[in-house]
Amino acid sequence: MLLGLAGPALAANYPVSGKWGVGAPRSNDPIDCSNLRVIAFNGNQRTDSKGGVPAYRNVSVTASGASYRVSDQFTTGQISNARVNYTLRQVDPNHLDMVQGGTTLNLQRCK
Repeated sequence: MLLGLAGPALAANYPVSGKWGVGAPRSNDPIDCSNLRVIAFNGNQRTDSKGGVPAYRNVSVTASGASYRVSDQFTTGQISNARVNYTLRQVDPNHLDMVQGGTTLNLQRCK
């Protein structure tokens, strides 16, 4: 008899992609992010250049009106399989708001 062990299914992709700079003054066009904190969305992976956790894997994305409720999983040297929940709202093609724990990060698409 063959028994299969399954881990959590981590297959959801983010509703946005690319690199996004944090904290720049808003402009209409993509910006130079070389000196900014950068959050990058790529398929089901998210990285953060200056956050407390460098890499996340998406667990779920649920549409909620004009926003998305997102749940990610991460592991560090001290924490294993922790979850973080937040909301993403694409304001326009070059602007994204990320709301977590009452704090809003204003993100702008990088060049």
